[in-house]
Amino acid sequence: MKQWAADQIAAERKQPLPVVSFPAVQPLGITVAELIGDSGRQAEAMVLVAERLPTAASVSFMDLSVEAEAFGSEVRVTDDEVPTVIGSVVDEDSDPAELAVPAVGDGRTGLYVEAVREAASRIGDRPVLAGVIGPFSLAGRLMDVNEVMVLCYEEPELVHAVLEKCTEFIRAYAGAFKEAGADGVVMAEPLAGLLPPELMAEFSTPYARRIVDAVQDDGFIVVYHNCGGSVVAAADAVAATGAAAFHFGNAIAMADILPLMPSDALVMGNVDPAGQIRNGTPESVREATLALMESCSKYPNFIPSTGCDVPPMSPWENIDAFFAAVDEFYDAR
Repeated sequence: MKQWAADQIAAERKQPLPVVSFPAVQPLGITVAELIGDSGRQAEAMVLVAERLPTAASVSFMDLSVEAEAFGSEVRVTDDEVPTVIGSVVDEDSDPAELAVPAVGDGRTGLYVEAVREAASRIGDRPVLAGVIGPFSLAGRLMDVNEVMVLCYEEPELVHAVLEKCTEFIRAYAGAFKEAGADGVVMAEPLAGLLPPELMAEFSTPYARRIVDAVQDDGFIVVYHNCGGSVVAAADAVAATGAAAFHFGNAIAMADILPLMPSDALVMGNVDPAGQIRNGTPESVREATLALMESCSKYPNFIPSTGCDVPPMSPWENIDAFFAAVDEFYDAR
């Protein structure tokens, strides 16, 4: 994977790597609820996307409810939207010692590992990247995403105690994907993108770094995803995670973050997945993609992508328009 990343940087024509997985429910004729509960369907969806789109890698599902559900959180599941976490399992009156760290396999985590195992055995022409949540984003789902921000100031010891348990589980979960044949993980840490730089450096970076150090090597990479708006101001804290690749959302301009990231790390983003891919038109997607390419293609480590995961019911003609626009840009050079 280290060589794969170097090859992407060296290539004059970049292969896009949008986060497209959930839209496979449309050609498969299934619901999101059916997809997330069946490892075979998840693998089939990843294979379908790999066959349909010339992506630089195959990406699993950015379902940020899986790990929280394994810890005991309630999850709302619908037929056409990504699952969401409801309520909290830890509050300011909780004893963090009573929060049990689940085993990999609890909840739906076992299904997701098996899906990646099958997908990796069937997709041989590109790397397969699994998906895990980041430590602060998991802590926020266990403690409520609004409450955790306040608790960082009022009860920092409690937040750190929960983060320890989140990190322990995510390390094991990422390791299970590695054992299953994945070539890396996309670690989604969006909630940390709402923190000011000093709090990101305290409550996210050290824990994310421990996960990276535990699993990343020459054959397995971590792609750090953060779609928050504070990442430019907190660029040092982001880079300090040590990830081999970084993925940013459309809350920022990619041209602002690219020069602040290590030149030997892939930096991906950031066409708006909701505003453009889900709700735009092929022409508006084309214009947004061409504008992104114009502003960022001078950076050798830039990889065109979406700003986050593409919503399940996004029109496939808009997804195709993204790839066509990348081709158009390179063909015109």
